Amino acid sequence: MMFDLNSDLGEGFGAWSMGDDDALLEIVTSANIACGFHAGDPSIMRRTCELAVSRGVRIGAHISYRDLAGFGRRAIAVPPRELTDECLYQIGALDAFARAAGDRVRYVKPHGALYNSAAVDGDIARAIAAAVARYGGLSLLGLPGSQHETAAAEAGIEFCAEGFADRAYTSAGTLVPRGRPGSVLDEQSALAQAISIAVDGATRDPDGESVAVPVRSLCVHGDSPGAVAMARAIRDALTGKGIEVGAFT
Repeated sequence: MMFDLNSDLGEGFGAWSMGDDDALLEIVTSANIACGFHAGDPSIMRRTCELAVSRGVRIGAHISYRDLAGFGRRAIAVPPRELTDECLYQIGALDAFARAAGDRVRYVKPHGALYNSAAVDGDIARAIAAAVARYGGLSLLGLPGSQHETAAAEAGIEFCAEGFADRAYTSAGTLVPRGRPGSVLDEQSALAQAISIAVDGATRDPDGESVAVPVRSLCVHGDSPGAVAMARAIRDALTGKGIEVGAFT
């Protein structure tokens, strides 16, 4: 059994930085690298791609609404055709740095508000899938059983379902909004959830009810408190359960 660990990386801008990308790239197998719309400037994109390639970590384009000020966590009304163009723009920008570093972008994962919007809105999901399909040779990483998966199937692109180690789930299998208490899990809770998802394909909602989470990849957010220790503990625990950790692409 092969299981992927991914993390959102390269999420700084100029003199501002977030998370310990260097340490996380020693642990994760796939790196969702910011493409400049919610975070990440050209120098950060270059350095993060170079680090990922040097560690044998697969590179994914972490595309977003154009929202630097809000870190991509604000939903923005963008016409579908324009959204497809903006997604293509971001993929192409990151792929230039990935190729200069000796590899290429392998997959796409929406960020923040774009991820959440596309999970429930078919028009947004199809606009993203159209960009992925037009670029060619890429997979889409997203929420299982959502419009992400439906749009990928319609566009004829490979879909990989992902779960979240450090985020609480609702009974519907979506993520508890960040503004609500308990939406971000502490290290021990995240570790327990990661094992449950990987071994049983399920976790529990805040009321203790079982929630199916059938996935091939687990995300540990690079900006979560104690992200490095959390990611390392999760990888060690999966290995201890006899689960091989490796990239899904």
